[in-house]
Amino acid sequence: MKTVYTLVSSPTHAYAGHPESPQRFARLEACLSRRTDIERLEAAPARLDEISRVHTPRMITGLEAACRQGPGIIDHAPTYVTRTSFDDALLASGGTLACSRLVWEGAAPNGFALVRPPGHHAEPGRAMGFCLFNNAAVAAKDALARGLERALIVDFDAHHGNGTQAAFRDDERVAYLSTHQEGIYPGSGRIEDVPHAKGRIVNVPLPAFSGDAAFRRIAEAVITPLAARFRPQMIFVSAGFDSHWNDPLTSLGLTSAGFFVLAQRLVGLAQEHCGGKIVFVLEGGYDPQNVADGATAVFAALTGSESAPGGGDASPHPEPDITPRLDEVRRWQGL
Repeated sequence: MKTVYTLVSSPTHAYAGHPESPQRFARLEACLSRRTDIERLEAAPARLDEISRVHTPRMITGLEAACRQGPGIIDHAPTYVTRTSFDDALLASGGTLACSRLVWEGAAPNGFALVRPPGHHAEPGRAMGFCLFNNAAVAAKDALARGLERALIVDFDAHHGNGTQAAFRDDERVAYLSTHQEGIYPGSGRIEDVPHAKGRIVNVPLPAFSGDAAFRRIAEAVITPLAARFRPQMIFVSAGFDSHWNDPLTSLGLTSAGFFVLAQRLVGLAQEHCGGKIVFVLEGGYDPQNVADGATAVFAALTGSESAPGGGDASPHPEPDITPRLDEVRRWQGL
């Protein structure tokens, strides 16, 4: 089987003027339809018992009630719901599970769940930050229930994945690493977060416009030694294309070529430690072209391309020197 993917666009999960909208996928489907080296899976809704491996019963029932009464705003992010959002969120998690299960079972080499609503801000007890169910966490918990012993989750969204961190802060079977822009929503993700999980929960807060060169250094100096120490059997990646330099909500500095290099390195780590088992899961990214270009870059890495596709989106911003930050992270984490 080829590299697999699911596409859950949730067209009725929409709120006027909100950046997390179906429009994010406007240029994505055309890119996917031209490829012959990937295979689409049909998504089925996740079951409630699968969601409850991550989220509390009270959270699930409360979210369902809010959705059925929608449309409305449920937090200050603002996170919105519509009357179909609960079912949309179940389908997004189900699409992620479809990819994850085939990869864990060895039926597919790797995969990419292109789903919305996104998930990495959703904590066990609450939906927040545009996120309803934590898709990557649900998939990791499912793989653990199926015999996986150690998982690594790498999150390169521009925002800290507070929900994923909360889901695994006390689970020694899962290591979590987040790169994110410091000083923005949700305000978590300090280097010293979760001190009892030092060496397993790794946060790399970054100054604005940390770009391709910075992420190459992070991959080599932080992600690679973390993987060598933790020895994961499967890697999950929360892929946030809002870390592109011209995302409308954030100010990190990656380009399409940077996404490719980072994804290629993560695929290489999966080949080194996990028999190639890696699943990317879409998180943020609020410019449709960036989402399409970022996904194209990830698929190029997943399918073994040696060169970055496209290009022409070089960042005009000079990169800050992240050496002091890298030294601080490595010292705190013992890397």
